Amino acid sequence: MLLKCFRLKRIYLKLLIFLLILGTLYLLYLNRTLNQIVSSKEDLILDSENPLERHLREWESKIIPGLGDKGEPAFLDGDDAIEGEAALKKFALNTILSDRMPLDRELRDPRNAKCKDLKYSPTINASIIVIFYNEIFSVILRTVWSVLLQTPSHLLHEIILVDDCSTDENLKDLLDYYLKTRLRNYNIKLVRLKHRMGLIRARLQGARVAQGDVLVFLDAHCEATRDWIEPLLSRVEEDYTAVLVPIIDVIEASNMGYSTNGDSSFQVGGFSWSGHFTWIDIQNENDKGKVTPVKSPTMAGGLFAIDRKFFWDVGSYDEQMDGWGGENLEMSFRIWQCGGRLETVPCSRVGHIFRDFHPYSFPDNKDTHGINTARLAHVWMDEYKRLFFMYQPALENNPIIGDLTHRKQLRQKLRCKSFKWYLENVYPEKFIPDENVFGYGQVKTDFEMCLDDLQLPEEKVGPLGLYQCHQFFAVSQYFSLSKNGELRKEDICAEVFNEREVQLTECHGHKREQYWVLYKNGTIYNPATKKCLSSDGVDNGKGVIVEQCKGGVFQKWTFTNLNKTAIVI
Repeated sequence: MLLKCFRLKRIYLKLLIFLLILGTLYLLYLNRTLNQIVSSKEDLILDSENPLERHLREWESKIIPGLGDKGEPAFLDGDDAIEGEAALKKFALNTILSDRMPLDRELRDPRNAKCKDLKYSPTINASIIVIFYNEIFSVILRTVWSVLLQTPSHLLHEIILVDDCSTDENLKDLLDYYLKTRLRNYNIKLVRLKHRMGLIRARLQGARVAQGDVLVFLDAHCEATRDWIEPLLSRVEEDYTAVLVPIIDVIEASNMGYSTNGDSSFQVGGFSWSGHFTWIDIQNENDKGKVTPVKSPTMAGGLFAIDRKFFWDVGSYDEQMDGWGGENLEMSFRIWQCGGRLETVPCSRVGHIFRDFHPYSFPDNKDTHGINTARLAHVWMDEYKRLFFMYQPALENNPIIGDLTHRKQLRQKLRCKSFKWYLENVYPEKFIPDENVFGYGQVKTDFEMCLDDLQLPEEKVGPLGLYQCHQFFAVSQYFSLSKNGELRKEDICAEVFNEREVQLTECHGHKREQYWVLYKNGTIYNPATKKCLSSDGVDNGKGVIVEQCKGGVFQKWTFTNLNKTAIVI
């Protein structure tokens, strides 16, 4: 009995000692926590004396609550308005207005109502990669905030900001400090490049750091909208070879207004034979078409989502491309020709600031767009590269485009399809100016004058002109007579206006004043007006006309290359 009592006392004593030790440890923990709290308060007090903190607080104090709410156009008064106009001329963006607008402004939901009924449950996540060079401080942060606020946390693995060696002081210590103090609870990585690498190589640096399942590239002047990422990730999860592009809405550079084309139509990507990206209007003829991903021949390149593994497997970017330009078409052609597909997703919408000009220079002032596009033409366009080099003949055999061996080996390794396959299966509506046409080349008079676009920019309206025929090839004098009877360049057609003038305007495919017939005597007849194309009385550099058909040298035209089946007797 005594032995049993002794054992119980020993147990109680050990338990008491254990509780005392546990209590002591708990008190030490509380004391440490309290010290940390006091220390953090002291740090906060010290931060108010920090020049960066003072700078941020002063900047934040000028933000006007509610300005630009719901994406409405916003306007400033007084000196701010004057400074904003000056900034717009300098930066192609009203930077003062951007600075006064809340970084977390709320936007209206721009999606079609049918999109709101769809349920997405992706199980994969994304790394958002944003490249910037001397972008406006508030614009970058608004991009970041919009992604954070509109993306569910379980779908957002990280945001990677890549600074392409900016020189703007606000994008150095101040940006670092903002991320550490205002956004410290989010997984945001800031990668700083030691020298300027250009958009293409900077994106590759961001992609190498990324760990998310899907890479989502955004420009640094965007605003994501409600449920923007779910349809992108869901589609990638369905088909990892699908590269997705959201509908890109316009944020006005002058007033930051968020504008859309509604949901009755949207655009997918195309291209011109000069190597530039173009937009193609898509009409939604039924409800399904308003919410279902749509095939897109190309993409603008600034905003897209791609499976991370597929990005590397399909060749990422051409690292020998410099700066910016051409990489979007190169990737578009490569994705389609090498087993992937490119789609525009109507239920994902992102706003993008479109500037009238680039507010910064490019390294060495090289024509990086032309050189990069020459690279892609040689690698991916096969015999159709002839049409690009009509616009850039000096680049066709120019060593400045660099070595293409690696990219050609990539194409062979991936067993990619031909560009002819791409045109026939992906972009069959693309007009080819020297195939399946009645005539093409120069359109001459008997006195060595030729039809000429008078250097009309692409996609602009202007007169169909007359100019002395160039001895050597000139794109401005290259025309086709299509099998639909269109006297056209690539996407612009000759159309009669006011019963006399002939304008180059967008081809509409409905014939009427854009329909022409070539007669055996060289007359080009317009049935809608019952008149003929004429150079009578037209001076060099002026617009041709139509007038009553009477034959003669002023109404006789000759195509350099002619399919005689086009001629009407």
